[in-house]
Amino acid sequence: METNLQKRKESRKALRIKVISMGNAEVGKSCIIKRYCEKRFVPKYQTTIGIDYGVTKVQMKEREIKVNIFDMAGHPFFYEVRNEFYKDTQGVILVYDVCLKESFESLDAWLAEMKQELGLQGNIENVVFVVCANKIDCSKHRCVDESEGRLWAESRGFLYFETSAQSGEGINEMFQSFYSSIVDMCENGGKRPMSSINIGFTKEQADTIRRIRSSKDSWDMLGVKPGATRDEVNKAYRKLAVLLHPDKCVAPGSEDAFKAVVNARTALLKNIK
Repeated sequence: METNLQKRKESRKALRIKVISMGNAEVGKSCIIKRYCEKRFVPKYQTTIGIDYGVTKVQMKEREIKVNIFDMAGHPFFYEVRNEFYKDTQGVILVYDVCLKESFESLDAWLAEMKQELGLQGNIENVVFVVCANKIDCSKHRCVDESEGRLWAESRGFLYFETSAQSGEGINEMFQSFYSSIVDMCENGGKRPMSSINIGFTKEQADTIRRIRSSKDSWDMLGVKPGATRDEVNKAYRKLAVLLHPDKCVAPGSEDAFKAVVNARTALLKNIK
């Protein structure tokens, strides 16, 4: 009885966590945080000078969570300021602008910067990441589609949400899932639970979809050299079809990639005698 009572008391203890934001300048990191914490949107862009710091409290899984949020400036000029804040982080909000391809392509560089600053003693595998595909309200100018962003995030075991700081869409859901995953990690001895993100697809499938997206032509898409024979084209097609068929592959973007491979094969065979 006393043991159970003690456990219940322990579960009610406040949990203190550290969260940081990462991403290029002007992608909406500060706006996302303000939308959630202050329920408002600031339309005029204001550059974050170095680091903005805030504290908020939330209730999650019968526990009070004290969240220390470090909103980090995205401009390279502030690298010497933000590099001190990566350590002892439990959660990262990684943001890109769906209308700026460069901000999406920079996500790998942000991860590399964090790994570098954590050094040999750090391990991002024990940090909960949530990727925010922000500014989805600007649909007319969107250049990074959902499947591309989701594939990048989920293939790394990261949470993924489509958000709009302006309208508030996806913001509350993102933070609720984000904080819940951090609590699960803390209760799991500081290790991110393997089941937190059910990937359901292989690295080979993810890499193949990315390669197909960036292919220059039908030859490149099938992975054969220009002038390949009909048998070589069909062999390459069959290998990709087995890997990416929608009935067997659940990776984001697999259906479009499969259709692209089918069209590439058809186009090439028309010109091969």
